[in-house]
Amino acid sequence: MQTQRTSRQVLAAIGNQEAGRPAMLRDHLDFSAILDVEALRAECEALTLKHPPKSDALRSALLVTLKKASSEGREKAKQIFLQEGGGLNCAYRISWLQDQLIATLYGFVIAHIQPLKPDDIAVSAVGGYGRDTLAPGSDIDLLFLFPPKPTDAMRKAVEFMLYILWDMGFKVGHSSRTIEECIRLSKEDMTIRTAILETRYICGAAALVKELESRFDKEVTAGTGPEFIAAKLAERDTRHRKAGDTRYLVEPNVKEGKGGLRDLHTLFWIAKYYYHVRDAADLVKLGVLSKQELSLFLKSEDFLWAVRCHMHFLTGKSEERLSFDIQREIAEALGYHSRPGLSAVERFMKHYFLVAKDVGDLTRIFCAALEEQQAKATPGLTGMISRFAHRSRKIPGTIEFVEDRGRIALANPDVFKKDPVSIIRLFHVADIHGLEFHPDALRRLTRSFSLIDNALRENEEANRLFLSILTSPRDPALILRRMNEAGVLGRFIPEFGKIVSMMQFNMYHHYTVDEHLLRTVEVLSEIEKGRADDIHPLITKLMPGIEDRETLYVAVLLHDIAKGRQEDHSIAGARVCRKLAPRFGLNPKQTEMVVWLVEEHLTMSMVAQTRDLNDRKTITDFAERVQSLDRLKMLLVLTVCDIRAVGPGVWNGWKGQLLRTLYYETELLLAGGFSEVSRKERAKAAAEDLYNALDDWSQKDRKTYSKLHYQPYLLSVPLEDQVRHAAFIREADKAGKALATMVRTHSFHAITEITVLSPDHPRLLAVIAGACAAAGANIADAQIFTTSDGRALDTILVNREFPNDEDEMRRAATIGKMIEDVLSGAKRLPEVIATRTKNRKKNRAFVIPPSAVISNTLSNKFSVVEVECLDRPGLLSEITAVLSDLSLDIHSARITTFGEKVIDTFYVTDLVGQKLVNENKRANVIARLKAVMSEQEDEVRARMPSGIIAPMVVRSAPVAKKTKSDA
Repeated sequence: MQTQRTSRQVLAAIGNQEAGRPAMLRDHLDFSAILDVEALRAECEALTLKHPPKSDALRSALLVTLKKASSEGREKAKQIFLQEGGGLNCAYRISWLQDQLIATLYGFVIAHIQPLKPDDIAVSAVGGYGRDTLAPGSDIDLLFLFPPKPTDAMRKAVEFMLYILWDMGFKVGHSSRTIEECIRLSKEDMTIRTAILETRYICGAAALVKELESRFDKEVTAGTGPEFIAAKLAERDTRHRKAGDTRYLVEPNVKEGKGGLRDLHTLFWIAKYYYHVRDAADLVKLGVLSKQELSLFLKSEDFLWAVRCHMHFLTGKSEERLSFDIQREIAEALGYHSRPGLSAVERFMKHYFLVAKDVGDLTRIFCAALEEQQAKATPGLTGMISRFAHRSRKIPGTIEFVEDRGRIALANPDVFKKDPVSIIRLFHVADIHGLEFHPDALRRLTRSFSLIDNALRENEEANRLFLSILTSPRDPALILRRMNEAGVLGRFIPEFGKIVSMMQFNMYHHYTVDEHLLRTVEVLSEIEKGRADDIHPLITKLMPGIEDRETLYVAVLLHDIAKGRQEDHSIAGARVCRKLAPRFGLNPKQTEMVVWLVEEHLTMSMVAQTRDLNDRKTITDFAERVQSLDRLKMLLVLTVCDIRAVGPGVWNGWKGQLLRTLYYETELLLAGGFSEVSRKERAKAAAEDLYNALDDWSQKDRKTYSKLHYQPYLLSVPLEDQVRHAAFIREADKAGKALATMVRTHSFHAITEITVLSPDHPRLLAVIAGACAAAGANIADAQIFTTSDGRALDTILVNREFPNDEDEMRRAATIGKMIEDVLSGAKRLPEVIATRTKNRKKNRAFVIPPSAVISNTLSNKFSVVEVECLDRPGLLSEITAVLSDLSLDIHSARITTFGEKVIDTFYVTDLVGQKLVNENKRANVIARLKAVMSEQEDEVRARMPSGIIAPMVVRSAPVAKKTKSDA
């Protein structure tokens, strides 16, 4: 009985102490629905009557009781969150629940497991948990504070608590230290210093926590503010670089990314350390933030917490990346609805990016106040010397601005009010003199947004300055990005403002629309300076010949200006440009060129990637749309910049080759030199070049292997690849191989190339594509050629998986072996594909209605079948198998992947070489293709060939005969 009395007294003492600090932020919440603390403690106490003291049975029963309380409490917190919303409130509730569980556990342990006095040790929260907030899947960071001479019983009590918490399924970060150790380690390690800065008492010896806080303020923070600030800001910059250094990634990290929760935490750490505040509201009293800015701070924090809590609840884990898989569900949970031009998920993500931008604004305002405060606080001679050394200097040619340590600052606080054009001039002067921006100048700019009105937008000088910034020979993208981050660009150009922070819900575009446009300008500037000669040799050569830079830069900046509207963004964008270009000071001729470029900005990319460039009709149709060499050059440059700015890994050498081929063929036609003779002459010259390149071969082999190819191959494959192919074919012939594969990888292009030599067959592409799918390779592109001796030489480009070349080459060799095994009949395709896709998780994040179109006007000789649908492993194999089953001969194919969407184009004829003119036949083809794209059962799959190897043909020199590929 004595033990029970002691236990009740201990639990009462714990209950009377506050579990957690005085919670200013959470005292408006009612936690009673989440957990009945007294009932839990009584239930735990009752366990001691049923089980022997310190027994395994007692421990197991305690674990079950606490786990049940935790699970039910979190579920109740989740239900309240789903009904009421409020991200911060959810984080407070879960934090409060965790406090009560830990306090109850601590009371039980010191009463029944390792008898101690309630105030022998202190249990405190640190890190994010120390801020009184806890996400559903977050780690629990605890600091156990010991007196100067801790006993074994104290250490064993902590150990027991930790094992119970781990067995409950929590990830617990912990440390057990004396106050002296905390102070010493805080001075040595900035991470530990930050953690202890956020120490919050949970239970036990409150006096120990108070002593730590007092000594920390006196011995650690005093006089070290600038050092801590510099360390935290440097840490933030490093974190941003790791996360992609932009707040506009379409799958952002809500916790660690730019404009995420960690950025807000960094501000509060600095505020707490430097200003000694415990609540963000105190920053208003100190004049650091205005009331509106504090409101923005709290709204941003609450929104980000709401998103984060939804992410953790949805995934059941500590998921911090807002991936496509969960964006749609979170948008629905937060109550977003679709609007014309923007889906619910796109509206949600736009709000997210606007909040991330607000966090950036708050960071700048906060840093300006800090710098001002530090300057005032530097005392005596040191301060005087510092102010003398860092005094502002005049900037030549301007009286509105001065230079302060490499940063542009305002000469006086009323600069913008006196002349609103100075808002644009600020960025122009910064560009000319290569200056960064003083935080105070940006803060005053933020507070002068009302001055950016229609009068300023129509001001001739303001537009002249803007055009000068856009076409700057220095770093236009950097200044434009600063304008955008400061909120000026979207206000000066309201049409641009509409696409700020707008994301497109697909896997192709890596950035928001505004960030994509700025990156497009960045790529153009890089090309113009000659820094991309190795990647873009053709346009680097063309750029100096483009005299009208202004037109090109305006078109590049505005090409996606009308995204998010109901109508085609190219047509709507052209209409916007007709209004904006004259405003910027462009003449009628320049305006018409900008309008045309924006309206046609997708044309060259789509023709190059989805049409057969060896089909003359492709070139003549494209030339009719372009009409002049000037347009062709500018459109090529715009197309390259657009693709390059979509995201890393989107541009590759294969796309470059396609665009160059389209450019050269169209240039020849526009210049009046396009004819069958010219084409034949160029093909003949290419064959001669191949012959000459094989100069170390025997005369017989040079003739044999330089005459193997038709015009399409000679005119579209680079000479170095032709030489590689010739050696590959000769090696296969000498070894007597009917089929062979060759692999190589391009780390720079993130692509791996597999070349297949095989007897030609109508279903060859279906088999190769199926073998790739079975080996887990996703085809990005395919080149299909037929040699003059009836063999197929197909080059398949698959997405690279490994960063290391050796690993990727091993993978490519495995894929090549799979292709050979399937073609030779060693493996049967349906079985290997079924094994590969059995446990495949379907991509449910995206919905793309299957589309199939057959056109007889895009080519003089072939029907062009174009399919568009959601990509998946094995899709190409299934589509090509259907085409073969329908007795269609595939002459060429373009396989193009745009993120999760695939657009495949096939140039086909029937078995007698004619187009598909019968309407019923076309309807049947479309119906069968749509069935396959929708993953409906198709009898074709059951009849896919297991192998198609023909006997080896013993050849003399190839006979020059025309086949299907001689188009």
